[in-house]
Amino acid sequence: MSRWSRDEIEEAFARYQEVARRAGTSGDWREWADQFTEDATYIEHHFGTMGGREAIYNWIQSTMSQWPNNEMVHFPIEWYIIDEARGWVVCKVWNRMADPGDGSLHQEYNFTLLKYAGGGLWSYEEDIYNPAPFGEMVGNYLRHKKTLAAGAAADAAEQADG
Repeated sequence: MSRWSRDEIEEAFARYQEVARRAGTSGDWREWADQFTEDATYIEHHFGTMGGREAIYNWIQSTMSQWPNNEMVHFPIEWYIIDEARGWVVCKVWNRMADPGDGSLHQEYNFTLLKYAGGGLWSYEEDIYNPAPFGEMVGNYLRHKKTLAAGAAADAAEQADG
């Protein structure tokens, strides 16, 4: 028997996704970090382990404010599984860059494990991914944006001469 109902976990996970959408597009990660318990643990395999809500906030706000991370603004969930007995959610998250200007998609995925603590809060998150494809995706995105900008500049120069 679970301490929480599936509906409560579903509701908390839906809120987690909505808050991530707002944080990604606004650049303000406070509300997102506030979804964690005061003593939560966050494991990010590239950046390390953060202990406590404030450490999570300080890390995510700083990291996602830096270029090119601040171009990663959407985090759609492809699928998720709820383990009601444990209060866990496992999901596949797409880390999607902003539209470079032509509508093309630039994204890479990770798997996330969230542990629910009740009251709409999470006590644990771990993001699991291969950093090599992430680096390749970001590099391709930046080259693509540069190509688009060069093309736009050439078009503008041609119009000015024309």
